[in-house]
Amino acid sequence: MNASEVYLAVDLGASGGRIFAAESKGTSFALEEVHRFSNGPVHVAKRLHWDLLHQWEQILEGLKKATARYGNTIKSIGVDTWGVDYVLLDKNEDLVGPAFCYRDARTSGIFDAAFQRMSREAIFDESGLQFMEFNTAYQLLSMRLEDSPLLDVAQYFLMIPDFFHWMLSGERSNEATNASTTQLLRPLDGKWSDAIMSAFDIPKRLFHDPIQPGTKLGTLRSSLANEISGHSFQVIAPATHDTGSAVLSVPASSFGESRPTWCYISSGTWSLMGVELDKPILTEHCRRLNFTNEGGALGTVRLLKNISGLWPFQQCREAWARKGRMFEWNELVAMADRSKPWVSLFDPDDARFVAPLNMVETIQDYFRDTSQSILEEPGAIARAALESLALRYRVCLGWLEELLGYSIETIHIVGGGSQNRLLCQMTADACQRQVIAGPVEATAIGNILMQQVGFGRISSIAQARQMLRAETALNIYEPNVTNCWDHAFERFQSLMKR
Repeated sequence: MNASEVYLAVDLGASGGRIFAAESKGTSFALEEVHRFSNGPVHVAKRLHWDLLHQWEQILEGLKKATARYGNTIKSIGVDTWGVDYVLLDKNEDLVGPAFCYRDARTSGIFDAAFQRMSREAIFDESGLQFMEFNTAYQLLSMRLEDSPLLDVAQYFLMIPDFFHWMLSGERSNEATNASTTQLLRPLDGKWSDAIMSAFDIPKRLFHDPIQPGTKLGTLRSSLANEISGHSFQVIAPATHDTGSAVLSVPASSFGESRPTWCYISSGTWSLMGVELDKPILTEHCRRLNFTNEGGALGTVRLLKNISGLWPFQQCREAWARKGRMFEWNELVAMADRSKPWVSLFDPDDARFVAPLNMVETIQDYFRDTSQSILEEPGAIARAALESLALRYRVCLGWLEELLGYSIETIHIVGGGSQNRLLCQMTADACQRQVIAGPVEATAIGNILMQQVGFGRISSIAQARQMLRAETALNIYEPNVTNCWDHAFERFQSLMKR
């Protein structure tokens, strides 16, 4: 095949969105960012919503740019986003209410009400998912607890990427990897849970049978094709959960094994740390450690832990910017590198860091409450954020190995956080494991690879990973042996118990 083919990936995150074009020729492709836009939740009185119209407007702008450049060489498009959030449509396919942001306070403290309807143990047995208050199941339950009429009016439930696939193609669907984040899907057979829906009074009529990544949904709506250029092409569901796409791009030497010797960290605002397995782990120990069994591509399972990730680091930068102290990312990392190590630490997954008004002040309050030194300089606080995250990775690595029953040899870091050389080295040192960092645009690459699998252009994920290993610039970090990290880890563990 000599003619080039272009695949488009819409990668929508909680703080920004991007449209990528991958021009494929032969056995490789070149990735180009076509359009970038900001994204974020919007406060509407007491609520926190996603601005779907802004997101769609920006996706259209990206499509216009892509079609103007690539024309009829475009083969397909696929959308990935974060998990758990959703859109409701009525019988006329009109929007029913807003798209709530997972950080909205309506699910705060909801577990007491949820566990009165169905026990924690029964919910885990049915879903295999970790317990997070913003999981879709609890968002929907909150609507019942508030006596909202929206669920009774709604006819169709779409996750955020399902919504945009519907906007693109006119086809309604529920893609499996994102559906698995709802805590409403059974992990063994991939079907919706009648038991949880019944306990939470969630209408099952809203849901479509989950489809697998790589499914062709159809071509662009004719009106949309005419609006952007007159060219039409396929809409293909990738692994629509961004972590599902990111894990596909891990340049490992295996896919869907029963005993993988590597784990991944999809590193960004959130860090998702786990392993790719051929079947879920549904033990009591897994439930107690609050690990999750999310769906991966082609029937695989992503056994993982959600970690707050670079969120505190990012929000500190925002807090300083509001006071007129503007720092570039690389500048802040360099300042952290020059700062004294292991002065004060914090648990990034402490509930107080979920959505504070001022992250810097909240971290300082944490230091005060835990009788640690109150850091003032941005570099020192930034270092504390990175060290604390690396130590949280070490905690999760230990738990992961407990669940697997053997040791992990290599940690793959993919996504934006793989560019943070200081964090990567800290992770290697804290965990005493080799770290392989890259690719950076992991989610977009995984999205595009799945589209190519859907077209049959790539025969398997194993082949895709072999191609990535050959063509991707990877950075390898070997651990430095020092007992300083062991002492810091002991302090960190004591903080987690408070």
